[in-house]
Amino acid sequence: MGLLTRLLNRPGSQADRRVGRFLRSSAELETLGEEFAELTDEELTARAGEVFSSGSPDEQRIRYAALAREAADRALGERPYDTQLTGLAGLLDGTVVQMLTGEGKTLVGALAAAGYALQGRRVHVVSVNDYLAVRDRDWMAPVFELLGVEAAAISGAAPDAQRRESYRAAVVYGSVSEIGFDVLRDRFRLPGEELRIPERDVVIVDEADSVLIDEARVPLVLAGSTEKEDADRAIARLVAGLDPEEHIEVSEDRRSVSLTSAGIDRVEEELDADLYGADTDRLAAVNIALYARMLVHRDVDYIVVDGEIKLVDAARGRIAQLQRWPDGLQAAVEAKESLETSVSGEILDQMTVEELIHSYARVCGMTGTALAVGDDLREFYDLEIVPVDPHEPVIRVDEPDRLYTFQESKERAIVEEVAAAHAERRPVLIGTRSVAESESLAARLRERGIECEVLNAKDDSREAEIIARAGRADAVTVSTQMAGRGTDIRLGEESDDGAADVAEAGGLLVIGAGRYESSRLDDQLRGRAGRQGDPGTSVFFTSLEDDLMTRVPEAQRFVEEGDETGLIASKRAAALVEHAQRIAEGENTAVHRDTWRFNELMAKQRQLVLTRREEIRTGERGPEELREMLGAERVSEIEEATSADVLDAAIRDVMLFRIDERWVEHLAFLNDLREGIHLRTLAREKPHEAFNTESIEAFSTFWDDVLAAACDVLEEAEFTEDGVDLPAHGLKRPSSTWTYLTTENVFGSDIENVVKRVRARR
Repeated sequence: MGLLTRLLNRPGSQADRRVGRFLRSSAELETLGEEFAELTDEELTARAGEVFSSGSPDEQRIRYAALAREAADRALGERPYDTQLTGLAGLLDGTVVQMLTGEGKTLVGALAAAGYALQGRRVHVVSVNDYLAVRDRDWMAPVFELLGVEAAAISGAAPDAQRRESYRAAVVYGSVSEIGFDVLRDRFRLPGEELRIPERDVVIVDEADSVLIDEARVPLVLAGSTEKEDADRAIARLVAGLDPEEHIEVSEDRRSVSLTSAGIDRVEEELDADLYGADTDRLAAVNIALYARMLVHRDVDYIVVDGEIKLVDAARGRIAQLQRWPDGLQAAVEAKESLETSVSGEILDQMTVEELIHSYARVCGMTGTALAVGDDLREFYDLEIVPVDPHEPVIRVDEPDRLYTFQESKERAIVEEVAAAHAERRPVLIGTRSVAESESLAARLRERGIECEVLNAKDDSREAEIIARAGRADAVTVSTQMAGRGTDIRLGEESDDGAADVAEAGGLLVIGAGRYESSRLDDQLRGRAGRQGDPGTSVFFTSLEDDLMTRVPEAQRFVEEGDETGLIASKRAAALVEHAQRIAEGENTAVHRDTWRFNELMAKQRQLVLTRREEIRTGERGPEELREMLGAERVSEIEEATSADVLDAAIRDVMLFRIDERWVEHLAFLNDLREGIHLRTLAREKPHEAFNTESIEAFSTFWDDVLAAACDVLEEAEFTEDGVDLPAHGLKRPSSTWTYLTTENVFGSDIENVVKRVRARR
């Protein structure tokens, strides 16, 4: 029995044991496969509709796997390996399946989606972007058709009518953000309007670790039109003039920034104000401007395109479409770049990606790097992991990291490594951590006479083409993070030289220009080499100036140990690289846990509001409460002038407006409370407890406020046969709405530093 089978049958995991039984069913799969091979296409489609109608769950799963293999072979010319069928079994069992890059996860996800649909369930296959969602649906369309399952895809460019039609399909492909935005839009349905998303039943998450862990705390926002918000440009100019050495202090982990004592004196003198007095808004503006100046970097965290700030997705190195920072920071960075302040609008509702995923009845997923976040997946989603062996053994050589003193010496060494490989016509892929680094390395390579393709946030329009060609002889590709690129690198692809020639040269050489904060991202980059048993090599170059290494100040003492090239041979220094990465991973898990603790109560309050709102929208409740508050005399007056039905409709309309209005107010209160909650440490309060106490207190009057506000309108309103003219009574909904993503609150540790400084001054 192999190691994987032993792991899958370890005590304590029912999912592992069920998938383990599936692994031992190869003979039965072959017998069923021969039977299904004799069927016509029409007969195969008919059998697909019956495959889950009888037998035990294990028998159904084995029967479906054999049928799905035949369908994929006929429709796509791709006959799933046993390993892919094992992944299929894991998804159908509601787990996260770990399959390495190039092992065929797209097909596995499609077959699992069809399997759930054939059981009568509605399935969303969520990916990290629109491109992959549309591509995968189109690619897998023939197998869905042969299995008799309707599948559709949505994208940000799709009009509302088309989106509504797509959601009627049994299987819907979409990016996690677009599906989340539609959930938010459904939140504000009025009487007579249908849901865009009728049911959130099964979700299959592609790149599960990225979506479920890296993006889990990203809030998706629905905003409504208001006036423009002006950034405090005077404060931005003041902060820009401060001396970084004398006036500003950046924490060792470079996650927070604050004023020194001299900085406080300088700012208070310039503003002629007490920063720690009653005007807390002024202090917040200064802190945000400091953060924008010192810790948010152009061509790393954002780029400027056509006069607009475009955020860079740190996990993927591409533009984060529709994403913006919390309004204060967005405006501060725009002021820093002397750009016009963008419209922020009023937040109508928001929810985190994690909250969205938790709203599905069943969650499963697939990724190449799940085991590294197994504890997090269990803690936050109660999900188990099924690791699947690759179809061919991995023979890639992963060389030890090479640590250098400075960024300059590291980049020179990378260029030398590329030049040596290029001389042998060996393809090279360089993964960088930022746009700036990718452009710097590309410039150095071109100076050396080595042409290269660059894939970063400034130009990702040719992404699929560039990645697909990265395995050909002579190819040199410089790319920001490879996670979620969704295109395999095949050796010798689109080249006059065949794969054998490239393999003989050693296969793809992957160079990491520095470790990421997560070892998973390193592994995803490494995994681009050695696909499907191909030869390949990976090596990471790190410098003591990398952001990751600045987290461990003790690493800086090794700067004197570099040789003439800057290479540091000390094993103790090399060990600090992984130590720094473990620190970063621990911090990110802590932030995730912290975010969930803050959002958990908000999510429960939102659900209470949505449940009550739906009861009012459909007429299940509402009229009776308002009729009683209005009094018999006013009710009779209205009904004599119109009718009971008109009154009930008016009550629903007014109450829905007041519920939405009150929720917007409550959400604004919670966001403001959250932003400043760490200041409660001044009073020795625990931030989470203080947040929960105050949010519960604020919510306690929610329904009374809604009823009172609705009653005020109905008592004074003039009724016609059409009901009440709501806009005439000031009840106007936004003239336009839009969606965007924001980043999680970044000021917690920053404010804690300020609090410490305030205490010291007392």
